[in-house]
Amino acid sequence: MLKPKHQRIVHSVLMSVLMVTIMTAIITAINTGIDGAFVERWLKSWVLAWPVAFAIILVFGKQVQMMSMRLCKVSAEK
Repeated sequence: MLKPKHQRIVHSVLMSVLMVTIMTAIITAINTGIDGAFVERWLKSWVLAWPVAFAIILVFGKQVQMMSMRLCKVSAEK
């Protein structure tokens, strides 16, 4: 089991993998269709998009969380 200090990185990895997997699959299917080469095109898109998504979530995740807490009037202590 990982230590609690790694939670931010683990969250960023999991969120970016989920987001990029779904988004690249949908966008690749819409733009190029689903055929015999779909998986190859999708994986290429995934490999290019994942590092970008991971970095964005890692860098901006805390700020977005704080903004959403303010918008929903949730205390940071909860």
